[in-house]
Amino acid sequence: MVAPGSVTSRLGSVFPFLLVLVDMQYEGAECGVNADVEKHLELGKKLLAAGQLADALSQFHAAVDGDPDNYIAYYRRATVFLAMGKSKAALPDLTKVIQLKMDFTAARLQRGHLLLKQGKLDEAEDDFKKVVCVWDAELRELRAECFIKEGEPRKAISDLKAASKLKNDNTEAFYKISTLYYQLGDHELSLSEVRECLKLDQDHKRCFAHYKQVKKLNKLIESAEELIRDGRYTDATSKYESVMKTEPSIAEYTIRSKERICHCFSKDEKPVEAIRVCSEVLQMEPDNVNALKDRAEAYLIEEMYDEAIQDYETAQEHNENDQQIREGLEKAQRLLKQSQKRDYYKILGVKRNAKKQEIIKAYRKLALQWHPDNFQNEEEKKKAEKKFIDIAAAKEVLSDPEMRKKFDDGEDPLDAESQQGGGGNPFHRSWNSWQGFNPFSSGGPFRFKFHFN
Repeated sequence: MVAPGSVTSRLGSVFPFLLVLVDMQYEGAECGVNADVEKHLELGKKLLAAGQLADALSQFHAAVDGDPDNYIAYYRRATVFLAMGKSKAALPDLTKVIQLKMDFTAARLQRGHLLLKQGKLDEAEDDFKKVVCVWDAELRELRAECFIKEGEPRKAISDLKAASKLKNDNTEAFYKISTLYYQLGDHELSLSEVRECLKLDQDHKRCFAHYKQVKKLNKLIESAEELIRDGRYTDATSKYESVMKTEPSIAEYTIRSKERICHCFSKDEKPVEAIRVCSEVLQMEPDNVNALKDRAEAYLIEEMYDEAIQDYETAQEHNENDQQIREGLEKAQRLLKQSQKRDYYKILGVKRNAKKQEIIKAYRKLALQWHPDNFQNEEEKKKAEKKFIDIAAAKEVLSDPEMRKKFDDGEDPLDAESQQGGGGNPFHRSWNSWQGFNPFSSGGPFRFKFHFN
């Protein structure tokens, strides 16, 4: 048995550091939660911050009920109990937290204080000893090295961050944190940490050399993203190719660069290139939702609707709440159905991303070729009349921006069945009704007469 004074006096010298650790571990804690539990936790946190303790408690009750193995839910509920002065109710929750996550220092520290107040000195001292032992910077750094060798870089970063606070001027810790973030592909955090190193020692050789590399890479990526926002996809592609040349040894930068190049090709309506690069990304990361979406869009341009549907469906399996995926899938399904009917692009022999000038040019050529006056045989003339009507209808739809958008979205503006409210088809006409159209202008009467038998 030990006296309360001896416990608190031993704790007092490190207590300021303990508060830092409590904040760090609490804010950085990760715990898998479902969407409903996450909502309860976030709402409860806001209510707690606003001082609405009873309402916050209700939210944390719901979070615990929704996920009985969620240590964050128990910890936050215990926090409310403590704020309400209900330490006896808080103690079981803190114990549950420690059972679920033995290295949760904040919970162990608070439980130690409660046990001390209840006179359970041996139990309290045991908690305090386990808290205080984590304040050895050298042990933290040693454990970080083990995590690195075991392939657990994020756990290593957590220990090194603690070590950087425990030991003054710990440039080595900041350097290691920066290099770990860099290897994970997080160039922004890497840059932030290496700057901390240089604040402590501006002549630190390894930090300075690493800083120059990270800064160069970060500048390229920021520039590329700005070009994407401006719609300058070719220039952005060039920048991301430079990223891969600047850092060829870390796979994460190659994957992320190709993912963005895939996006640029897709947005720039270069479907062949987009499909090729997106496929390279998906070979490395089969569940990459961004690459799946961009490749699906490229497939749509290439009129490969089955492939587009498959990509959208795979993406939806991994992110079912993404509205862009849902809308893309619906569009692909409409276009597939539409392709089994009349396709105005195929009628004119142009790509789906063809410019208006290309559409008019194709129309004029085909209108001349299939003009009924070119045919004397009655059967051939009837076939030409039907063909000419389709050609004129295709030109009418694809040269009108509003009608073309409807068609591109999977709706035929000239098909009565696809129009809400029904009605007749204004373009399903006889040959005679098209005699007033001039294939060499945007409308207006012909300058010559047609002669029919």
